[in-house]
Amino acid sequence: MSNLKDLSGADFELLRGLIYKQSGISLNQTKKELLRTRLRSRLERQGFRSYRDYYNHVLHDESGQALVDLLDDISTNLTSFYREVSHFKFLESVLPDCIDKKRKANETEFRVWSAGCSSGEEPYTLAFTFMSRMEGSPRPLKIRILATDISTDVLFKASEGVYEQSRLEDVPKNVMKNYFVKENSDGKKKLVRVRQDIRDLITFRRFNLMSALYPFRHQFDFIFCRNVMIYFDKPTQEKLVGKYYRYLKPGGYLFIGHSESLTGLKHGFTYVQPTIYRR
Repeated sequence: MSNLKDLSGADFELLRGLIYKQSGISLNQTKKELLRTRLRSRLERQGFRSYRDYYNHVLHDESGQALVDLLDDISTNLTSFYREVSHFKFLESVLPDCIDKKRKANETEFRVWSAGCSSGEEPYTLAFTFMSRMEGSPRPLKIRILATDISTDVLFKASEGVYEQSRLEDVPKNVMKNYFVKENSDGKKKLVRVRQDIRDLITFRRFNLMSALYPFRHQFDFIFCRNVMIYFDKPTQEKLVGKYYRYLKPGGYLFIGHSESLTGLKHGFTYVQPTIYRR
């Protein structure tokens, strides 16, 4: 029998205020039950008597790990390979022109940011898309993909690059053949791993999009931030879009999720088609 007191309205307000301040994630009143269930097992496992005790623990934890754990617990990490496939088809369509412009400008690399990369399917799909265009080219450009997320749990999984084969139904057969290798099976599950040279194209880092300073020395050619802004309120979305504009090269593209839009936000982007914008 658990000794944990139920989540009160006041404690919910404290926790959601802390989450909003630290991550920009906005939890309205309808999310109280979600927060309760997401946190309950951790609180019971660690022996907390109440959600208020846990809030105070996170607030005063000088190591910062308690906050990391809290944000891990409340993050939603639904993703898949080639999710919202139209984005990758668009990317394939503009890459030849982008490659030509790079070469004419004597530039040697593409820089891509997958913001909110979850368990890695998005940045790996980006790598597959670039590699399929670059392989066989007489002067291939370097590909540097930065993949960030606020959750340390999913970043560890992403960096491993190991997936259940049953989850790769939307991956084209030629991609499976060229970019995956068989992994030792885990019981009845058939596992595959992304090829090492593909994994080497990607740098996985924990990063909080609400950070005041973005530590990037170079701008990006493409930014993918899909199905992330839906968790933020309008003022937070507007600030984030402004930062993306600042760190995207002129002519670069921003991709957002199919349930998202920049309508109603102040920004400098040019609309290309639904969910795709250009600086």
